[in-house]
Amino acid sequence: MRPPLLARGVDPAAVDHVVAALTFASLRGTDSHGINLFPHYCRVVDSGRINPRPVFEFARTRPGAATMNADHGFGHHAGHVAMMEAVALARENGIAAVAVADSSHFAAAAYYATAAARQGLIGLAFTNADSLVKAPGSARAFFGTNPVCLAAPMADEEPFCLDMATSMVSWNRVLNCRRNGLPLGAGWAYDADGHPTEDPAAARSLAPAGDYKGFGLGMMVELLCGLLTGGPAATELIAMYENLPARRGISHFFMAIDLDAFVGATDFPQRLSAMAAAIRALPALDPASPPQIPGDPEKHTAARRATEGIPIDAQKFDEFLAVDPAFAEAVRR
Repeated sequence: MRPPLLARGVDPAAVDHVVAALTFASLRGTDSHGINLFPHYCRVVDSGRINPRPVFEFARTRPGAATMNADHGFGHHAGHVAMMEAVALARENGIAAVAVADSSHFAAAAYYATAAARQGLIGLAFTNADSLVKAPGSARAFFGTNPVCLAAPMADEEPFCLDMATSMVSWNRVLNCRRNGLPLGAGWAYDADGHPTEDPAAARSLAPAGDYKGFGLGMMVELLCGLLTGGPAATELIAMYENLPARRGISHFFMAIDLDAFVGATDFPQRLSAMAAAIRALPALDPASPPQIPGDPEKHTAARRATEGIPIDAQKFDEFLAVDPAFAEAVRR
């Protein structure tokens, strides 16, 4: 019994990064970008949207800058390759950036930024996405959820990692609520007329985080991704779950900063850990909810799920069975 993606002819290196990225997200509790996406990825390989065996084209354009064409392969694979190229260039030049064109959904941005941080550098990762975030003052969406992610090494613990959509929540979180019959949180989404809604079936667009501030951050990410690569941007992008045979041309942007080019690779992690300790030690309004830094909830969830496992709902489990008939038959027996 061959694993589903390998059985579909996907390059083994790509399979490794798809599995690693989805598991990484689910362990951290980011279920909207974790293993729940695996059946969809199988479907888009079947549909022809994803090139199972891409040939990446990498061009170094300046000492600390490069471009990469992902040939419509899996974004998880392209993203990891691009970030490692950024790390290598940053070790030579202090700071480096790699812009990626013609890619696809890459799941959680933290997977790439954290990979740089685990090698002792600061990593930043950005990607554009299809138009889902309502523009302030309009009933229409314009930018995608366009995440902002920065990870940095800490002393004696996993890297610091801020990974946030520029919307209040991701669209996949809305879909998870829709699938499980759960209401949306207040202020998450809008209906077709641009009115706030807590009904996941009625949701058509997402609220930007911090109103115009989140919308502005989404625009910043689009400048770094779609515009800087020359790829499709904002409303030009095809929706993730629509027109599955069509290739989307998602763009990413990765940066790496070598600490030794600045304060040093020893001083920075120690001071960051001291800063985190000071924040965590602040007086708590509620002893049951002490102060945390960004990424702490994900670290706690990862520690728990590493022993308890990753939860999955019944409908999504059925989708897993559907993409691998041989496994489904084995389960039924």
